[in-house]
Amino acid sequence: MTGRERHDPPELLVVLHRWRDGHARYTDYLDHEAYRVGYVTTELGRAAVPGAAAAVAVVAATEDLAEVRAAVAGLAERFGPVRRLVALNEGDLDTAAELRAELGLPGQRPEDLERFRDKLTMVALADRAGLRVPAYADAPDAAAVREFGERHGWPVVVKPRRGTASRGVAVLRGPADLERLGGLPAEPLLVQSFVADPVFHLDGLWTGTRLGPWRASRYLNTCREFTDGAYLGSVEVDDPALTGPLERFAAGVGAALGGGRPWVFHLEAFVGTGPDGAVQPTFLEAGARVGGAEIPFVWREVHGVDLMAAAVDVQLDREPAAEPLRAGGTAGWLLLPLPVPPPCRVAEAGCDLPPGEGPYARVVPERGTVLPKVGGYEHVAARFRFRGTSEQEVEAAIAKTAAAFRMRCESLPT
Repeated sequence: MTGRERHDPPELLVVLHRWRDGHARYTDYLDHEAYRVGYVTTELGRAAVPGAAAAVAVVAATEDLAEVRAAVAGLAERFGPVRRLVALNEGDLDTAAELRAELGLPGQRPEDLERFRDKLTMVALADRAGLRVPAYADAPDAAAVREFGERHGWPVVVKPRRGTASRGVAVLRGPADLERLGGLPAEPLLVQSFVADPVFHLDGLWTGTRLGPWRASRYLNTCREFTDGAYLGSVEVDDPALTGPLERFAAGVGAALGGGRPWVFHLEAFVGTGPDGAVQPTFLEAGARVGGAEIPFVWREVHGVDLMAAAVDVQLDREPAAEPLRAGGTAGWLLLPLPVPPPCRVAEAGCDLPPGEGPYARVVPERGTVLPKVGGYEHVAARFRFRGTSEQEVEAAIAKTAAAFRMRCESLPT
C-alpha cells in the first residue's frame, strides 16, 4: 500500500499466516507503516512473520475459528477495529471469510467462497458453462453411491465436498467396495465417475475479463499417490499442441467460476484425447488461491511473477497486476514423502547428484530435525525446485533427484 493510503492513527489490518517458509513476502504487498499489521499465526509459522509486524498472536491452529476470533479480538483491543483481513493459505480461507462476515469487513465472504470451496457447486458451475466434467452427484449415503455407480458405471470416486489435497478420497471399483464407506463420514460428500487420464494443474490469474499470466503443469504421480508413499513431482508443459487447448480451458474456467471478478487460480484437470485425437481437458477442481507445494517459489524465481501479490490485491479489492511471465525457462518441483509417519526425528537425509544435474533450490532437513505432525506440503521429507530449457530436461532432473534422495527417520510418540 502506498503512502497515499496512510491513516492517522494507522488502521489495523490482520493477516492469518501459517507457513514456516517464505511462501508470501508480506512486506512487499502491505505497507506496514500505513497500516498496523497484526499477524495471527502458529508456533511453527511465527519464524516467517516479518519484523515489521505491529503484533503477533500465536494460536494452536489458524483453522480454529473460535481461537482465531479471540486472537483477532485481542489485536482489536490494542489497536482499534480491524479494517482488513488477509489469508493466503487454502486452509485459512474459510476462517477469514467467516470473520469478515462477523466483523462487517470488505473482501471475500462465505457466499463468495462457496463456488471455490464446495466441490459439488464448482463442478456444477463448470458443467453449466459447457466445460467437460465427469458425471457427478451429491452422495448423502451409500445407497446414492450405489445408484450412481449403476447408472454411470464403475469405478467411481467419492470425496468430501469441502476438503484439501486428497483427504478422504476413495476410489470404489464396484459395489463390493461400498462397505469401505461404512456409514459415511459426517460431512457432505460428492461422487464422480472415475477418469483415468493424467492429471495436470494450471496456475495463474483471471483478471475478471481475460486470462492473465498462467502456466500448465503435468503431475508426476498424483496427490493421492503421494499420501500412499510415492513422490510427487510436477513439470511445466511446453508443447503448443497441449498449451493451446489448455489456455482456452483455463479461460473458460476463469470466466465460469469468477463471475466477472478477478481471482488467482489453482486449477486441476484430467487431460486426455478425444476420438479424433484432439486434446480433451476435463474439469477436476479449482481453488481461488495460489497453488501449494513449490508453486509460489518457482513462479517468483523462474518466471518473475509473484502470484501471492495478486492474491493479496484480490482480497483487498485492488486491481491485481497482470504482468507477463519472464521469457524462457521451464520450471518444476519435487516433494518426497516421509519414510515413517510424523512426528519423527531425522537420522539421515541427503541427495548426492553430479553438479548441474540437480535442483536449483532444495529444502532438506538436517540430522536431528523434528518433523511435526502437521498437514500440508510444507512439512515433508524434502522439497526441490527445478529450472531448465525444456519439459524433458526438467522431468529428467526430477527423476534423478527422486532416485538419489535418501532419508532415515526415528518415530516419535504423538
